[in-house]
This record gives sequence, structure tokens and C-alpha cells, in this order.
Amino acid sequence: MKTIWIKSVPFNKKVITTALESGADAVFIPRGYTKKVKELGIIKTVSEDGDIKIGKDVVEVEIKSKQDEEKVIKLSRGKTVIVRTTNWKIIPLENLIAQTKGLIAEVKNSAEAKTAMGILEKGVDGVLLDTVNMNEIKKTVRIIKESAENLKLDVARIVNVRSLPMGDRVCVDTCTNMKIGEGMLVGNNSNGFFLVHSESIETPYVAPRPFRVNAGGVHAYVMTPSGKTKYLSEIKAGDEIMIINYKGTPKTAVVGRAKIEKRPMMLVEARCGREKISLVLQNAETIRLTRPDGKPVSIVKLNKKSKVMVYIQKSGRHFGIRVDETITEK
Repeated sequence: MKTIWIKSVPFNKKVITTALESGADAVFIPRGYTKKVKELGIIKTVSEDGDIKIGKDVVEVEIKSKQDEEKVIKLSRGKTVIVRTTNWKIIPLENLIAQTKGLIAEVKNSAEAKTAMGILEKGVDGVLLDTVNMNEIKKTVRIIKESAENLKLDVARIVNVRSLPMGDRVCVDTCTNMKIGEGMLVGNNSNGFFLVHSESIETPYVAPRPFRVNAGGVHAYVMTPSGKTKYLSEIKAGDEIMIINYKGTPKTAVVGRAKIEKRPMMLVEARCGREKISLVLQNAETIRLTRPDGKPVSIVKLNKKSKVMVYIQKSGRHFGIRVDETITEK
């Protein structure tokens, strides 16, 4: 996920409040103001004495020459670098994006932020917005938060569905209402994830709960916004979780609650090319996967002609992080 920091130098209470309300990741403030920020709300501060320390964790460089570019490249090997450009904007950033990680571009408005995020397709890792325009703060934060790269989802064919005995399953309740075609990526193993649909469907017997995904057994992996995975058993209130639609467009949601209950379970297996993937879900009509057209399909209606959306990846996982090594999971 991309990072969005809001600059408030000199200290401006209204800017800080708007940054908090908009969901910015941090505020860039003068020395000595971290306590005042914390009185307004919980957000990271970037300052000489902040949560993220200027000099120790992050440095600022103004690009005026080729030598300045080389300086940024060296500094980026151990620190986050905030880059401020003068007349030339695109070319210096292109050169730096190709050779660095952890690059933050200082921008004046949402248009500059959008440009910086799209350079060389990859874009900078984040932006520092320097403005006192409250609408620009809100607009820029929204652009950055919605800029997550789409995942390439594939279509898989169901090959097996089998009832299982009782097990512990997890319902993940978020602070976001999901729409038709949206859910979470969950899988038994790290090679493949099913798009488990949200409970946004109204039935004669159960009211819709569009904030919920009945995600599967406690052992299963679920995808988070950082690209890492967590076991469903680890999910708790306050965590961030990835919501994704059938087109592969992700967004971040906050977990409000995770419920673990004993329920009868069902094994679902599917094949996508050479990959065979599986997931253990609760055995109930209200549990749904997602068809290629975005419509939900109940797991009790699955058969060997059914096609569903999945996410396939080759790397294994070590403590939730992708690793390029041989890992066999069955």
C-alpha cells in the first residue's frame, strides 16, 4: 500500500484534524508538537522528536542536480527519503523510482500526487502533501488509499466438494459495508486463494450483513493489504484486512470483530491450469464464493461445472511473507 503523510509546518490544528479524519498515515510537524497531535487523535508523527524521527528514520533532499539524485540513492539504502523537486519534476523521479525503495515525494495538491503515483507505472512509495486546503487533503488521501495495484484474479473450475465434521470457523466483521462481487481472498494453502463473497445477500431466512465474510477454518490464510497473509485465527479488532472485488480491485478495511464458532464444515477444491487449490468453509447455504461475473454462488450449489474467481501465486509463505522457495502444502 502507498503512504500518505500530511505536512503541517507551521503547526496547524485544522490541518491535523483533517488529516486524522481523512485517514492519513502520518503528519509531518515541527519539533515539540507530537503531544498536541496525540491530544487530537491517534496518528503517527514525523518530526525530530516524533514517532518517525527526521534524521534517524527519514531525511529530506531537494533535487537541484544530478549529484542530488545520487545522494538520494545512497541515503535510500538505510532510510526513507522525502524528495522535493524544483523545476524538473518527472525526470528526476523517474530516475529515482527505478533505483530506490521507500521514496516519498513532496507534493502541493492531489494532481501532483496522482502524477507521482503513476510515474513508470510503479510510482513513488508515498507522498508528503504540503497544503492548508482541507478539500485537497481529503481528495489526496482518497486518491492514495484507492491507488492499490489490482491483483490478477483467475477463473478456476470446481473439482470436488465434500462435507466434513465439526470445526472452528471464523467470521470476519469489518467496519466497511461490502457490495455484490466483493469479499476476501482466503485459502487452505499459500498457492491459491478463493474470493469468498461477503454476506451482502438478502435471503428469506437471514438478513444481509454486508460488513461480514464467513471466511473459513481457523487454519486458513487470508490476504491483508500489505500483501502478507495472516491465519484467520490471528485476526482481531483493529487489524487491517483486504477487501477485493471480482475484477481484482482491492481496498483496505478495518476489522471490527472476529467470531470463532464450532460449525459443520465443507471442503471445496478447484483447479486453475495446473494448480489445485482448496479451502475449508462452514457448511451452510449462506456461505458463497464468487462467479466470474461477480455474482455470488452458494457453496451448497457448487458442482463440477461451477467456475469461481481465485488468486493464484507461485511463492510460498514464511510468517505470512512471500518467499521464493520450494514449499509443499497438501
